[in-house]
Amino acid sequence: MIIDFHTHAFSDKIVKKAVKVLVDNSGGINPVFDGTITGLLNCAGVNGIDYCVLLNIATNERQMKVVNDFAIEANGGRIISFGSVYPVADSAVDELYRIHSAGLKGIKLHPAYQGFYPDDDRAMKVYEKAAELGLITVFHAGTDIGIFEPNYSAPERIANALPAFKNAPVAAAHFGGYMQWYDVEKHLVGKNIYFDTSYCYSKMPFQQARRIVSDHGADKILFGSDLPWSAAADEMRFVASLGLSEDENKLIFGGNAARLLRIKA
Repeated sequence: MIIDFHTHAFSDKIVKKAVKVLVDNSGGINPVFDGTITGLLNCAGVNGIDYCVLLNIATNERQMKVVNDFAIEANGGRIISFGSVYPVADSAVDELYRIHSAGLKGIKLHPAYQGFYPDDDRAMKVYEKAAELGLITVFHAGTDIGIFEPNYSAPERIANALPAFKNAPVAAAHFGGYMQWYDVEKHLVGKNIYFDTSYCYSKMPFQQARRIVSDHGADKILFGSDLPWSAAADEMRFVASLGLSEDENKLIFGGNAARLLRIKA
């Protein structure tokens, strides 16, 4: 089983505008499909991916309802959709209840797009409630190519936030911190947090990725592609290049995610 823990798609109403804005703000990155749910499923099928975790982001308080309406609508079948809250909003906790009641299994937070630091005291109530409800929390981690400064998602700040989650599952995208992997090793490796592997092909030294897997444990690594912003085949090839054991690869490509998401093989 292969589960891609980090994918994106947009509603048909906004997909063209959303993709254009993200392409323009990231230096002309070339998406590998059109940004629709249909395109995501087709791409997953070609690459042998059984399930896609669809990560949605509410970039402000007003967006929470419409973003989560789409997440709820998209959820089902091979799509496992996560909701999102604007974590410093007064209504964020109420929206967490709605996400949970709708059967979504997690939320995505993107500190750069949402303009907050992970260790902001105002966000702690959201973390605590997400943990209480049993939701998985995924953070964008490290540098964002569209918002280079300030660095909202530094690994150290994510580490500071972890106690609020107690033992609830938390994942840091991009091997724990895009382009900040030495800080990942300093502040996050060995802690109670998952890393996804998304958007690291051709960008992260494979020796460092292998070291992080070894030191952190393959049981806390989740395969992710960042579709449509990186080709799933490339990201899969990067993980395969690390020279891990068959059992470790099984955990990374699907076993760990299946356990978190309560999916039976």
